[in-house]
Amino acid sequence: MRIGSWSLPPGKKVIGCKWVYTIKLNLDRSLARLKASLVAKRYLQVYKLNYVDTFSPVTKMIFVRILVSLTPTYHWSLHQLDIKNAFLNDILDEEVYMEQQSGFVAQRECAKKVCKLKKSFYGLKQSQRAWFGCFALVI
Repeated sequence: MRIGSWSLPPGKKVIGCKWVYTIKLNLDRSLARLKASLVAKRYLQVYKLNYVDTFSPVTKMIFVRILVSLTPTYHWSLHQLDIKNAFLNDILDEEVYMEQQSGFVAQRECAKKVCKLKKSFYGLKQSQRAWFGCFALVI
């Protein structure tokens, strides 16, 4: 389970969420599907309250080009990895509380409950770093 229903602890700040809608088209510009994603409002996160560190190592394109050009010279094997929903598969180190999405609350007594995120979520500032930490443990 990714989220739990909690009352907001004192001293913690709740961040909002919003729905992002995308229209996916085929090559001939006809409608392929409609996509909806729930994302966190990252601009509401407060440093040292919702997150501590956001740094995640990245590579420059010139390094990728050099690596690809050296691959046939030294007979290296080259593999590509594309992970869908990568940010949703790692555990958060910080306690992050998010408001419930609109339309989710069915009962009045649950109206003041928040979601405690146990795993990373799209839109959080620390999602990239948390994913890299999980990925680095594997390699």
